Amino acid sequence: MSDRPSSANETNPESLETRRRRLLYRSWYCGIKEMDLLLGSFAKQHLESMTEAQLDSYEALLGMNNDPALYDWIMGRSEPPPGMNSDVLDMLRNFKFIDARS
Repeated sequence: MSDRPSSANETNPESLETRRRRLLYRSWYCGIKEMDLLLGSFAKQHLESMTEAQLDSYEALLGMNNDPALYDWIMGRSEPPPGMNSDVLDMLRNFKFIDARS
């Protein structure tokens, strides 16, 4: 699941490296500061080793634009809807935050 326009993908496919850089940027600037720190640190540590399917799952989570719901899923306060539960969400749940901005 991707929020990128399909016409852009067909005419000018994005390289995997460019996609990872874009997702890293989006992770640091996604919404509330707490989520920026959590997702930015997570992305910095994990994006390079993610498969394309995992990148799709991560991009779908970022594309929700609903930080409070995503935070609740990560913290285990609520369950995600069908289709949003993935190994990437499990990785986020198990992630140990470190300040990776530097």
